[in-house]
Amino acid sequence: MIIFRVRETLHMIQKLLLLALLASFQANAQKGPIKIVTEDIPNRLAFYALNETEQDYDVMLTIKGTNFRQSKARPRLIRVPGATKVRLKVIVPTRGKKPNYTYDLVVNDSLSRRALKVDYKRIKINPKKSITVYVTEACLQCDSITQPLEGSNYRFKTIRLAENPEIKDQLKGAFARPLDTIEEPIINLGGRLYTTIDSYDRLLEELDKE
Repeated sequence: MIIFRVRETLHMIQKLLLLALLASFQANAQKGPIKIVTEDIPNRLAFYALNETEQDYDVMLTIKGTNFRQSKARPRLIRVPGATKVRLKVIVPTRGKKPNYTYDLVVNDSLSRRALKVDYKRIKINPKKSITVYVTEACLQCDSITQPLEGSNYRFKTIRLAENPEIKDQLKGAFARPLDTIEEPIINLGGRLYTTIDSYDRLLEELDKE
């Protein structure tokens, strides 16, 4: 009876260790500069690389498994520019069956001349510091900040104070003069307020500061 209990305890410990290992693998599977996402397209499953950094990488994806077909061509490195989404591979599921697959991902920051350069889609990424632009009714320079941001790679927020009285009340205490008289953009970078950033280039300078 004692031996049975010891074996039962060891068996439970092994199961718990296995579950912890699987959880750890799942948690770390998508860590790194490149994330792999899948999308269903007609009769196919596409694999995309998401580069949510500003650095370019060369990526090679190898897929193994069952219940699907794929190109027999040898996998090659594909260039994934910063802040882009690139399709790496497509598989064709077997009719009536769910594909079972695993993949290996190679990511190189040393760029190769032989890497394939394919079409990509620009995506928005998080800047080093969060960006929020508060627009006052008197702001004359806000477009010089918001328009370049809209065309940039960065996620940001624009809040018009006339439409958000609660936020306007919260900001009042940070300024000696009435908000409605402030003609400069009020910008929150990582929790710090600025009224001296009057251009997009100046904004980038502040983003790069530690």
